[in-house]
Amino acid sequence: MRHFSVLPAVAAALCAVLVGAAPAQAAAIPGFPAPKIFGTTFQSDPGHDFSKGISSRRDGILRGWITHVSAGEAEYEPIRWVKGGKTEGRFTGPPEGDVTAYRSPVAKNVVFLSVTGCSRGAAAPTVNGKGLGTERCSRKELLSRAAKSERPSLITVYRGKIVKVQEIYTP
Repeated sequence: MRHFSVLPAVAAALCAVLVGAAPAQAAAIPGFPAPKIFGTTFQSDPGHDFSKGISSRRDGILRGWITHVSAGEAEYEPIRWVKGGKTEGRFTGPPEGDVTAYRSPVAKNVVFLSVTGCSRGAAAPTVNGKGLGTERCSRKELLSRAAKSERPSLITVYRGKIVKVQEIYTP
């Protein structure tokens, strides 16, 4: 009977570990305020010195797109919505010659939320009511797609790494 008296203590310790682990994992990425999805101005990065070469953006969410991928790092730039044309509008990056660009490693556990699904053959867009991607795909899929084309997204940077990329649906 003595060995059964240890079970409540082990169960209590296990519960404490599990309960203690959940908040730490949930708090891994702070809830940064999101920019306006179809904002018509480029987001600034106060204090960032672009004359010192390309480096990571400060922590937060950037409306942007990835322009280059190499060795697990991504270069990205801010984008803005330009109204009009043959459609309702389009996203555009900084003008030619503008040095407003960043480079950060892509986290191994990056959250990539796609608007077209992971197999690229989704019959309908996988988006929420705001037009943001909802289907979680792999880091490998994110890097593969980013290397092929610029995809409007909300890019979350935390501690110098890209930790989340959520695509913006543009019909």
